[in-house]
Amino acid sequence: MLPRARVTRLVLLGAIGLLLGLLLGILGGGGSILTVPALVYGAGIAPKPAIAMSLAVVGVTSAVGSVWQWRRGKLQSRVALLFGLSAMAGALVGARLAVLLRGDVQLLLLAMVMVAAAVGMLRGSGAPAGAEQRLAAPPRTMLLGTTGVVVGIMTGIVGIGGGFLIVPALTLLAGLPMADAVGTSLVIIAMNSAAGFVGTAGHVAVPWQATAVVIVGAIVGIAAGTRIGGRLSATQLQRGFAVFLLGVAAFVVYANRALLTGGPPDGSRATARVAVSATITA
Repeated sequence: MLPRARVTRLVLLGAIGLLLGLLLGILGGGGSILTVPALVYGAGIAPKPAIAMSLAVVGVTSAVGSVWQWRRGKLQSRVALLFGLSAMAGALVGARLAVLLRGDVQLLLLAMVMVAAAVGMLRGSGAPAGAEQRLAAPPRTMLLGTTGVVVGIMTGIVGIGGGFLIVPALTLLAGLPMADAVGTSLVIIAMNSAAGFVGTAGHVAVPWQATAVVIVGAIVGIAAGTRIGGRLSATQLQRGFAVFLLGVAAFVVYANRALLTGGPPDGSRATARVAVSATITA
């Protein structure tokens, strides 16, 4: 029989997965950006294992979501293959670069990405109605591939799927309608995250049981979120999430302020996280 503390921890991880899945289902790929902060500050997992877990969780849930989009006819396979292969190459490079960085540095980089994502969401929420249906010029293959590499590098370093960049790139550079861009982005996120995980897992001890629990919760959440999202105002949801994202980014920066002020990292917090990770893995 599992100890009560460990059961409580696994229930917490399942709840985190459920919440992340709901965000993914309601908001699309951009919702995955909270996975690492939730695992680090919600479950007490050290940054590097949390990034590896995030890649696995986001990859699997996006793959499940892409199957649903494929059944709805909202998946453009050729574009997904071009962008996805480029992103995979970038993710492998990013994962190698991540080995050279401390965990708190990766968290600060993630906070910067979160701010950029929030600003993009706030600007996008004010777009005129019908703007999302306008098609761009014929696909710009070179720019699409380059963007894929950049998104992949970011994924490998900070452990996010990059949906908030992939969807606009697909609409602007590949000329996809928004609905197709969202569906296609899930395949790309799955490919991107898989490559990042392969590049990261060899250098980080992954708590497999904890990862599986979060994935199960996330799959349940994304199924529910996909149904709920269709009944809610996308503009208001996006705006509210962007504001929340700015708050989380500010907290991440505050929690790692020692790095900015030149002081030593908080050893007690780091020790606690390592202990929690060891308990979950055991």
